[in-house]
Amino acid sequence: MSAIDQLFTDLRVAGRKAFMPFITAGDPDLEFTADVLRTLVERGSSMCELGIPYSDPIADGPVIQASYTRALERKIKLRAILDMLQRLTPELPAPVVTMVSYAIVYRRGPERYVAAARAAGIAGAIVPDLPADEAQPLADACRREGLSLIQLITPNTPRHRALRIAERTTGFIYYVSVAGITGERNELPPEIAENVAWLREQTPLPVCIGFGISRPEHVRALAPVADGLIVGSAIVRRIAEASHKPREQVLRDIAEYVDPLLAAMG
Repeated sequence: MSAIDQLFTDLRVAGRKAFMPFITAGDPDLEFTADVLRTLVERGSSMCELGIPYSDPIADGPVIQASYTRALERKIKLRAILDMLQRLTPELPAPVVTMVSYAIVYRRGPERYVAAARAAGIAGAIVPDLPADEAQPLADACRREGLSLIQLITPNTPRHRALRIAERTTGFIYYVSVAGITGERNELPPEIAENVAWLREQTPLPVCIGFGISRPEHVRALAPVADGLIVGSAIVRRIAEASHKPREQVLRDIAEYVDPLLAAMG
């Protein structure tokens, strides 16, 4: 059983849902990234999603794109990110998954990338620009190393294709709440609950919702129908806007932001 499978098994036994924050690796630097991950887990996050900076991200809105640009301008490299995680993950009682472009995986080679990710303690990979129909080489490499390959289903995904994607996914399904890019939103589409409920009837995999979730009322509305919720842009924006503050204050601000979200999980 993979680390992610074990996590969702434990959460189901406890009657809880997963809270999964996203941050960008290396924004503003890797030392602070490690401190943010520690803070998020200490506050009660079930799993953390770490974005690997890429010059041409897929589906990411302006907040996350800007964070990738800042990290790349500071010459943050994949090797340094993996080294940081290798030191950090043994002390974290929650899995870390990466959001990574397939261009990065392909450049290193699926076998080498997955082996390096596992050595760094990474539990899963979300590869948004890799079509499920072309994912078999990476899926095979992930299976051999015990790394979950998490794939995305959107509101525009035809149901017959959603079933094929679910069959080729491990860990959990990432359900994209809106047709569009990441970013904070005032309201989320009312059909999310129906779509996720249908998907959960078709697969034993956990279904987690991301994109647009940023407020306690979003969490209260969606937690009953999902296995987990992903919050990203709102945290990344707070890190960007706090560049003038002492780092200890930024960590407190992040904790104060996520605490009501965690409380709303029920």
